[in-house]
Amino acid sequence: MGFITINDTRIHYEVAGSGEPLLLIHGLGSSGRDWFAQVDHFADTYRVITLDVRGHGKSGTSDGYSLPVLAQDAATLLRELDAAPATVVGLSLGGMIAFQLAIDHPELVQRLVIVNSRPEVRLESFHDYWQYGLRWLVARLLGMRTTGHILAHRLFPKPEQGRLRTAFIDRWAQNDRNAYLRILDAIVGWSVADRIGTITCPTLLVVAEEDYTPFSKKRDYAQQIPNAELVVLPDTRHAAPVEQPDHFNTVLEDFLQRTRPSAASGAR
Repeated sequence: MGFITINDTRIHYEVAGSGEPLLLIHGLGSSGRDWFAQVDHFADTYRVITLDVRGHGKSGTSDGYSLPVLAQDAATLLRELDAAPATVVGLSLGGMIAFQLAIDHPELVQRLVIVNSRPEVRLESFHDYWQYGLRWLVARLLGMRTTGHILAHRLFPKPEQGRLRTAFIDRWAQNDRNAYLRILDAIVGWSVADRIGTITCPTLLVVAEEDYTPFSKKRDYAQQIPNAELVVLPDTRHAAPVEQPDHFNTVLEDFLQRTRPSAASGAR
């Protein structure tokens, strides 16, 4: 366990294992603990780094939140730990941070893995506005535990997923409501969609079959990234690394093995 102070905010991180650096960035309202199954799996061969995004988990809150600020936190952490370039894996909000990081600091990103995320968030339909407004109001009026309870049943609807729902709700309840709302506001209207063509590192886009965002949109932006490939995880929802850790780990492991720097140079 460790802390680093970035722009007057304490950022919590943890490191396990040794080898090539692998940075895992969680989604909105959660924490680095979401990656427990990936840490257990990859720490035997990689230096696995997890962080709590500012306003989440054990990290502090701040006056300002934006995707560039959150990406700068990750960049500073990688530099301080002498862990660059790293493979950066981001889920949902973490994927947005990873996109921003790869564009703002390409020298720090060796490989990019985006899980159920996208390079922009725009409210385009009545349904979009309704979902955003509903989530904002529930969090503001009823708090983080209630928000987590509602989302947990969408993310883990199967009867046998009761333990996942309980753990998810408990983690959400521990987060700061104001930070959650401010980050939610910050991502609406955010976009790096016009710059993803500049990402040249090997990129893997992991898409859950039953994710919120239509597959067609993810396929479209995947085609704009020069060295990107897309994998669909069947019978899986938004929190795929938690819901189906073994399947997700196999997909990620395969990508890491095929794109190792030594293997890539040998192929040329």
